[in-house]
Amino acid sequence: MSLNEEKLNTLLGHMVVELGAAVTGPLVIIGDKLGLYRALANDGPMDAPTLSKATNTNERYIREWLSAQAASGYIDYDTVTRQFSMSPEQAAVFADQESPFLITGGYYSVASTYHDEPKLVEAFKTGDGIAWDSHNGCLFCGVAKFFRPAYRAHLVQEWLPSLNGVDERLKTGGKVADVGCGYGISTVLMARHYPNSTFVGYDIHEGSIREARALAKKENVANVTFEVSTAKTYPGRDYDLVTFFDCLHDMGDPAGAAEHVYQSLSDGGTWMVVEPFAHDDLEHNLNPVGRVYYAFSTQVCTPTSLSQEVGTALGAQAGEKRLREIIEPAGFISVRRAAETPFNVILEARKQMKLRATA
Repeated sequence: MSLNEEKLNTLLGHMVVELGAAVTGPLVIIGDKLGLYRALANDGPMDAPTLSKATNTNERYIREWLSAQAASGYIDYDTVTRQFSMSPEQAAVFADQESPFLITGGYYSVASTYHDEPKLVEAFKTGDGIAWDSHNGCLFCGVAKFFRPAYRAHLVQEWLPSLNGVDERLKTGGKVADVGCGYGISTVLMARHYPNSTFVGYDIHEGSIREARALAKKENVANVTFEVSTAKTYPGRDYDLVTFFDCLHDMGDPAGAAEHVYQSLSDGGTWMVVEPFAHDDLEHNLNPVGRVYYAFSTQVCTPTSLSQEVGTALGAQAGEKRLREIIEPAGFISVRRAAETPFNVILEARKQMKLRATA
């Protein structure tokens, strides 16, 4: 087989870019942990000695870090002043902790996949799953940090108001279960916004529940509690709203979870399912967003599902059609796409309101 030199050089050039991105990932985490991006965004332009002094770090390491960041296009370098700076756009992506575009959290989860590579090699050979709590610890904080900006930007401002009657119900006082709540980012956001309602966050990971309780205490949000439970066994009935944030596809038995949600809802109650955005067919998911989700799905979502009962393994790019096939048989009268972003689709599933007999 002969090689097409032009195609080969194009591929090699692409792979050099890919290799650079991969090896720069840990440096993004370092920049986030040590406050390098924030210092540069707030007080730049700076040279290496100035940034080193401002962040109490070693100048030689900082000089090399700055060079790597500039070569990646993550920060700017002025060849005249020999100083480094960040544009507003770069700061929004790397430095501003309140920015809806902050992406640094994703790199923590990426780090976890490298730690878990030996487990994945064995899983590929045996077909066994990898339980959520068996993943490297970087995954859990990374998931929380990655999803937090989107939830802060969209959850109470757009997603909940897009559901029929839910915003009004929660303002007056409703009962909500947030299943698969992780570190409780979504739960605390909702509880703070709707002080007249009560919220319970459930998750299978005990460590995440501890973090969620600590967050609620730190934020002084009193109308929320957190408990360890699965999506098929969480307690309580007559919930006005049940929420699943980016977790249904991770579950071993999502159909069983859907049935339990239906039973736990009050008459006329709503299930909000937030899932990674995806089209229904592979060819339309072969894009940068789909690439990220397929990669995480292969290493995290699919193994997690396969470690549980049934092991449906929906994957992070299941698509709305496949999600409906899971949700609708549980008995919901309607399932509709209520909202979407480039990264998420928000589905609303409603339970029928029973007609009450009149005398």
